[in-house]
Amino acid sequence: MLSIIDRYILREVVKVFIAVFGTVLLIVFGMLFLQTLEQVNAGALNPDLVLRFMGLKVARDVAALLPPVFFIAVLAALGRMARDSELIALGACGLGPAQTYRSLFLAAIPIAMLTSWLSFHLSPLAAGEIQQIRARQKEQVQQIATIKAGRFYQQADGQITVYVEEIQDNSSLRNIFIHDRRDGEMRLILSDRGMLRNDKPSGEQFVTLLEGRRYDGMPGEPDYALGEFEKYNLRVEPRELEAMRTSKRATYRTGELVGSDDIKDKAELQQRISGPLAVLTLTILSVPLTTKSPRQSGAWRLFLAFLTYFSFFNLQRVATGWYEMGATPPWLGSLWYQVLILVLVLGVLVPDGAWLKRVRRSGGRGRTDRGDTGAAASV
Repeated sequence: MLSIIDRYILREVVKVFIAVFGTVLLIVFGMLFLQTLEQVNAGALNPDLVLRFMGLKVARDVAALLPPVFFIAVLAALGRMARDSELIALGACGLGPAQTYRSLFLAAIPIAMLTSWLSFHLSPLAAGEIQQIRARQKEQVQQIATIKAGRFYQQADGQITVYVEEIQDNSSLRNIFIHDRRDGEMRLILSDRGMLRNDKPSGEQFVTLLEGRRYDGMPGEPDYALGEFEKYNLRVEPRELEAMRTSKRATYRTGELVGSDDIKDKAELQQRISGPLAVLTLTILSVPLTTKSPRQSGAWRLFLAFLTYFSFFNLQRVATGWYEMGATPPWLGSLWYQVLILVLVLGVLVPDGAWLKRVRRSGGRGRTDRGDTGAAASV
């Protein structure tokens, strides 16, 4: 059962966390919106896919936002309590760092679990969807680009052959010839004019023939038929997306990475583990990084908190890169930077802690007592 102190600290942290996370999410969403509009203007993305594309990008990156946002939220909440002398009041009531850690971990553990689910499950799915959208757009652009005037274009393993004598304004076609041998049948489609068309709802590409003629079967056969049409659409088929899968391990399912002997697969798996682990590590560092009293100067601890933040996430990329290149031994992995920063920060702050000051004061009183005893004996 949660105590009053647990509920109070938990409420303060969650309140700040929601505010900070919402602000960061709006900033990220705005930046992604501008980047996506640039891709739309460049013709690399269908305008109808903008919202879906942005949603997938946010789903892919949100796992990386939670650890730093939670760290900032904890520092802000504890800093506010320190300015109002609430941490001193808790200490005077016998509620020290242990009670503070208990309350913080009541929030940190659910955030770490959410980060785990996002890193292990949602982010790979979103990254895979993003890759498929990009591959589909690129493939459609490439396939349309391969239809050139005076050249033959084939698809469906050579069963469909397209010839265009002239292309005007990159979309208007003149004198189109289509030879279709799918399903064992022979079809010949001719038209004096047509166009290259993009279907916005589906994002698919079509060659559309206008007011043409169609011949089905072989001349002289009983099933031979001919006719005219006002419009005939031929879909430019994209390649199978599964065959487009690249070496980007961010799209791999976590189950594919577990047990793999490939060093890059191991690095990707440890990269996903680092997110939830970072939430817990930064929670441990947040308490000693907080000034306990409004009378104490917080500039040094604030500087150290910013240094910890930037060093933590910069070293994360460095450690992963070193591990992939084999610069670090396999047994060390790529998570060593979290232990290193934890030891360094605690090593800097613990000597300035209250418990060590009490030890020093006790030692000082002992030396004073021995000095007084020696002086009395000499007298």
